[in-house]
Amino acid sequence: MTAEASTVQAPLGRRVLALAVDWAIASAISAGFLDYHPLATVGVLAVMTLLLLATRGATIGHTLLGLRVRAVDGGAARPLQVLIRTASLCLVIPPVVWGLDGRGLHDVWAGTRIVRT
Repeated sequence: MTAEASTVQAPLGRRVLALAVDWAIASAISAGFLDYHPLATVGVLAVMTLLLLATRGATIGHTLLGLRVRAVDGGAARPLQVLIRTASLCLVIPPVVWGLDGRGLHDVWAGTRIVRT
């Protein structure tokens, strides 16, 4: 990834589609193993997101759409940032409320942004 590409914020459509992909995967896991309970689905999404962001810097949906989660300074998201971002993502409201720079509130709180790779 070039330094320039790591600073280009991902378009909203790609970010929403990546979240939809991740939610579909979490829903399939929940339906297959946990009787598709709504809280179980959120739990699967949280664990999946936390593990993948902490180890790869991207969820499955992000990877499929050429996105990565980075710290605002351009570096890799740190563990606390990943935890804050994941926890606030699961609250539902923060991802649908955007700051002035177009980042979701969950990214603003965590000090992260989604960039194109």
